[in-house]
Amino acid sequence: MSARFQEIDWRPTPMGDISLRRRRDPASGDDVYEVKLGDEFLMSSLFTAGEIALTRIGLAKLPHAELDVAVGGLGLGYTARAALDDPRVRSLIVVDALGEVIEWHQRGLVPLGASLASDSRCRLVQGDFFAMIGDGGLDPLEPDRRFHAILLDVDHSPRHVLHPRHAALYRPAGMRALADRLHPDGVFALWSNDPPDEQFTAVLAEVFAGSEAHVVDFNNPLQGGTATNTVYLAWKAADAS
Repeated sequence: MSARFQEIDWRPTPMGDISLRRRRDPASGDDVYEVKLGDEFLMSSLFTAGEIALTRIGLAKLPHAELDVAVGGLGLGYTARAALDDPRVRSLIVVDALGEVIEWHQRGLVPLGASLASDSRCRLVQGDFFAMIGDGGLDPLEPDRRFHAILLDVDHSPRHVLHPRHAALYRPAGMRALADRLHPDGVFALWSNDPPDEQFTAVLAEVFAGSEAHVVDFNNPLQGGTATNTVYLAWKAADAS
């Protein structure tokens, strides 16, 4: 890239104006991709450790040789890419509310886009993940389908949601509806930008057979030093109905 900054795409959406930007990092010389919703930064290719850890922690819990996985939130594709890098994954559905974000991948406007869009195991679905959990399922072609893993990276945390309607998922009834979309001994993993939340861990403990919170450390080149994310992991019992 010759320019230090480029706005690759900008679109009005029902959630606000969304933009995809690319800039050159002065320290490394690398291209950095950023997504903004209104004035709020949603994601950056500088910070991907948490998204990758979300997949690795979630799938590491599973003993199966073949996995069907659903991801809520496409973003820049790092959670989905980590799933496809696991040779056990035979199918992957990625649900995103914004068709614009899916289009960025299909058009190859983001670094991982072409590899995701061209992988025969991967299907990108436009839809409201939070509504689909309770009504119609995560696979529009197979409403009753269950998954071995559901990985979610949409909201900043269970307390800091992008839309008020998302909050219901993080309560016991919402988590039970999500658990119903999992196979017995299936796993749910959630990315959060906040430290472990005792209130949400209590919800997970109420609904699932077991749960834990993993703190993920990563280097923060913008602020210096180390930053952290949280990955929540919960699993159903093997004999759950």
